Amino acid sequence: MNESLPVVILVGGEGTRLGPQGETPPKALVQVGDKPIVWHVMKIYAAFGHTRFVLTLGYRGDLIRRYFLDYDAMTRDLTLSPGNLHELTFHRAADDAAWRITLADTGLRTNKGARIRRVAEYLGEGTFFVTYGDGVGNVDINALLAFHRRHGKLATITGIRPFSQYGLVDAADDGRVTGFHEKSRLDHWINAGFMLFEHGVLDYLQGDDNVDLEKETLPRLAAEGQLMMYRHTGFWQSMDTFKDTQALSDLWEKDAPWKVW
Repeated sequence: MNESLPVVILVGGEGTRLGPQGETPPKALVQVGDKPIVWHVMKIYAAFGHTRFVLTLGYRGDLIRRYFLDYDAMTRDLTLSPGNLHELTFHRAADDAAWRITLADTGLRTNKGARIRRVAEYLGEGTFFVTYGDGVGNVDINALLAFHRRHGKLATITGIRPFSQYGLVDAADDGRVTGFHEKSRLDHWINAGFMLFEHGVLDYLQGDDNVDLEKETLPRLAAEGQLMMYRHTGFWQSMDTFKDTQALSDLWEKDAPWKVW
């Protein structure tokens, strides 16, 4: 598919489970390898031709702005004259030079649904992606989009079956242990992000800054038969804790499953 759709990335949260408030950067800027997690998310979409990003800023949005404003200076070779920065020259155009990134202030305490509504002016009138700024996976974005186009509903989420956080124990009624399962995959599905919305979803997001995506909007869409789930059976991992950050960084140094570019 050749169409390029806007990609809304929800990056307004505080990420308090990664450390005490005020002592950590916004979760979107926590590094996996030598790049922030949000860069990895953007690279996944860009690999499939979707390079129009809208970031919903909230907690420490100033740091996210600064990261992208300084991006070229911090990531590319350059030549400069210390007394005359007008002579600054960048070398070797990066693969992401064609990205178009809108940084939109959506409020410090705003819920996710209201954050999406606040950036409506940057989305045009058609289909758009929405995802979280802290989850990566080898999701086939082309297959996801094709699935969404086929069913014709207003919204699609990507579902994954997570692994148990703990090893599981099988036991008989009398307490006799009959087996162990080390962190097996669970039977239920969870929303992994990588969502697709038609413009009509914005009608479901009207209200104040408390409009919640997961608790209000998606359940309402489901109740009205307008929500579908694309099943992803490959790799997916969110970055919720410091342990998750370490695990993703270790994978990045080896063979990152989400590196589809």
